Amino acid sequence: MTQALPHLRRSDARDNRDRILEAARAVFAAEGLAVPMREIARRADVGPATLYRHFPTKEALATAAFAGQMRACYAIVDEGLADPDPWHAFTSVLENLLELQARDRGFTAAFTAVFPHALDFAADRERAVKSLAELVRRAREAGHLRPDVVLDDVILILMANGGIQAKSSAARVAASRRFAALAIRGLRA
Repeated sequence: MTQALPHLRRSDARDNRDRILEAARAVFAAEGLAVPMREIARRADVGPATLYRHFPTKEALATAAFAGQMRACYAIVDEGLADPDPWHAFTSVLENLLELQARDRGFTAAFTAVFPHALDFAADRERAVKSLAELVRRAREAGHLRPDVVLDDVILILMANGGIQAKSSAARVAASRRFAALAIRGLRA
C-alpha cells in the first residue's frame, strides 16, 4: 500500500506563502518587477530562506502572484468573444485590458515577456494574442475597424499604454481611459 498522500502544508507555512504572495502582488503592482526578492521577503515579514523555499525564482513568484490577473484577462477576452456585436466586443476588450494593465504594472511586465522562460505565461500570451486577432478580424469584417488595422497595431497600443507614468494607480487608470478613447477613435473605420 504505497498510495501517495496529499501534501498538506502546515498552517504557518500556508500563512507565510499567503503573506509572500500578498506582498509580491502589492510591490509588483506599484513598482513593477525590478523589486528585489529580499524586499518582498521584508515586506512579507519572512526571511529570504522562507521566500525561496516557497518560490525558488522570481519567475515562479510572479507566475503565482499573477494567477488572478491572468484569470481576469481571460474573463475580459472570453466576454468579448461571446459578444455578438463585433465593435462593442473589440472596444470593451481593449478598454478593459488597458485598465487592467494600468492598475498593475507588474502583471503587464510579466505578461509581456520579462520572464521569457515562464511557460505558463508563454501559453497565456499565445491564447490572448489569438483571441485578440479574432476580435480584430471580426470588427474589421463588420466594417467598424479601419481595414488597415492589424493585430500588431493593437499590441502597439497595449505597449504604449504600459508606458503611462503617474504617481498613483487612480491617475494611471484615468490616463489609460483617456488613451483608450483616443486609440479607439483612431482605429474606427
